[in-house]
Amino acid sequence: MDKFTIQQIGPSKVIQLFFPVSNFQAVVVVDNTALGPSIGGVRVSLNVTVEEVKRLARTMTMKNSIAGLPHGGGKAGIIADPRGPEKEHYFRIFAQAIKDLHEYIPGPDMGSNEECMAWVYDEIGRATALPEEIGGLPLDKLGATGFGLAECAEIACPYTNIELKGATVAIQGFGSVGKAAARFLSEKGAIVVAASDTKGSICNPNGLDVKDLIEAKENAGSVVNYKKGTVKQCEELFSTPCDILIPAATPDVINTDNANNVKARIILQGANIPATLEAEEILHKKKILSVPDFIANAGGVIMAAMEYAKKPEKDAFDAISERIKRNTKLILEKTFKENILPRQAAESIAKERVLKAMAYKRVL
Repeated sequence: MDKFTIQQIGPSKVIQLFFPVSNFQAVVVVDNTALGPSIGGVRVSLNVTVEEVKRLARTMTMKNSIAGLPHGGGKAGIIADPRGPEKEHYFRIFAQAIKDLHEYIPGPDMGSNEECMAWVYDEIGRATALPEEIGGLPLDKLGATGFGLAECAEIACPYTNIELKGATVAIQGFGSVGKAAARFLSEKGAIVVAASDTKGSICNPNGLDVKDLIEAKENAGSVVNYKKGTVKQCEELFSTPCDILIPAATPDVINTDNANNVKARIILQGANIPATLEAEEILHKKKILSVPDFIANAGGVIMAAMEYAKKPEKDAFDAISERIKRNTKLILEKTFKENILPRQAAESIAKERVLKAMAYKRVL
């Protein structure tokens, strides 16, 4: 292990793809494959950058490692409008471009879904989170990531003397992950008091009816159309008094500008890289427990890996519960014992496994 340093984990490949005729660009980052071929989602956004994809790919390396999956970390970004009419066209072109990049297995991410993965699979026979009609385990429909967040909450709450039953929850980003998290947490007795999407936030300290909130989002287009709450600006959600805050949308939404305003006692990172390192340090000093992304939101990739290994739905949910609960307990025990950031505790454990695997590889 001495021959490797943390910096040498990756990325092993950064590939920029240009499609001038079709008027879009893409980037693929394979961070590390010591544990196996990399798995990571395809993010579609007009604003996605190479640096963002590199950070996300590293997160996937950590996530797959600490989850005990036989996969490394990778990620892709397609620079295009996720709501554009040419979505199938550019996904099929993208798939052909990565056909021979066998060390990368694509999955869904922000701006993509199971249908997109079906197009990729049709082109190259390699993708995860496929529609159930073609043998997949549809992550969004089943709510894999949200289920994992609820399992994580069950372990994290006692570390801050919170009883999950009756705990108040605010969710930033009420998309597939946020909706599933709300549903599974409410089943455990938690009370959702605030939720937001791109059009604003809705708050009610007495609680929001999760079923009605989901209907407002799906049928009327936004949580702000929920009738029994106060509509506020998106940013105001972060200062909502609550026990648990779940950022479940875009990167770096918790940063030095708003970290001091956070009033939650626990943050479960439902999105990838939703907080800057500087913000996490501020939260730690405020004694707000922030469970890092690659621990809290690993439910999706665990299910994707189980699908890739041809395991049934029940086995996938059992694996999510067991692994997320185990890893949450593992990193929080280390956090409190050593008085370090939860991210530091998690990264040290995840990197150790990657480095050990790298030590078995031939060095030319």
